Amino acid sequence: MAFAGLVYLIQIGLIVHVLRTGRNMYWVFILLIAPGIGGLAYFIVELLPGLMNNRRARSAVRGITRTLNPDADLRQRRREHKLSGSVDATRHLAGELVESGRNAEAIEHYESALSGLYEHDPDLMLGLASAQFGNEQYEDARKTLDLLIKKNPDFRSPDGHLLYAQAIEACGDDEKALAEYKAVAVYYAGAEARLRYGLMLEKLGNDETALAEFEEIITAADLAPRHYRKAQREWISEAKISIRRLTK
Repeated sequence: MAFAGLVYLIQIGLIVHVLRTGRNMYWVFILLIAPGIGGLAYFIVELLPGLMNNRRARSAVRGITRTLNPDADLRQRRREHKLSGSVDATRHLAGELVESGRNAEAIEHYESALSGLYEHDPDLMLGLASAQFGNEQYEDARKTLDLLIKKNPDFRSPDGHLLYAQAIEACGDDEKALAEYKAVAVYYAGAEARLRYGLMLEKLGNDETALAEFEEIITAADLAPRHYRKAQREWISEAKISIRRLTK
């Protein structure tokens, strides 16, 4: 009975959707005579294409897929790598390994790809540094990024710059890390770089300037659209915690 009631409610909802969105009225007839199959057909034909053209919807679908089958993408990348063995396939596999927290294995793949024409490829080098950092090989990550900068002086990556600052901090060079955080915070799109800059200021005893940075994060978030606040929720929360810590 409960299942039948759920199907009935879904059917009503889909019919309302047909009427409100001005879709062809034959869908109402289909939904009435075949609520289960008709509803599935309506979803596939009318709703799914729109969902897959929406970035947020695609992200939500990927999130659900990862939750239900967390290794599906990794298995697919392994198959592609096994079939072609190309540098591009290796890059995608290594990136998926980093996303899965398998940094040691990712390092092996990145290092294998960094040869020949791709010996100093900036994207591969940045991926390697990310895997090294994730594997707590901070000195190696810093050296990789230093070499990336030397071999690719025109390469620009806000995420790479932020990773460089983090690697320097992890190596214990706080003053240089502060300078890098300050530089990347100026142009980094999200709130993370500014938050890390503020935390480094606080770490070095400059509480007043750190507090100003944290407050600026909150001010910017208050003026930003809702999707920005949602995307930057982690860093905004950290900024609020830091403000309470410095003002208590």
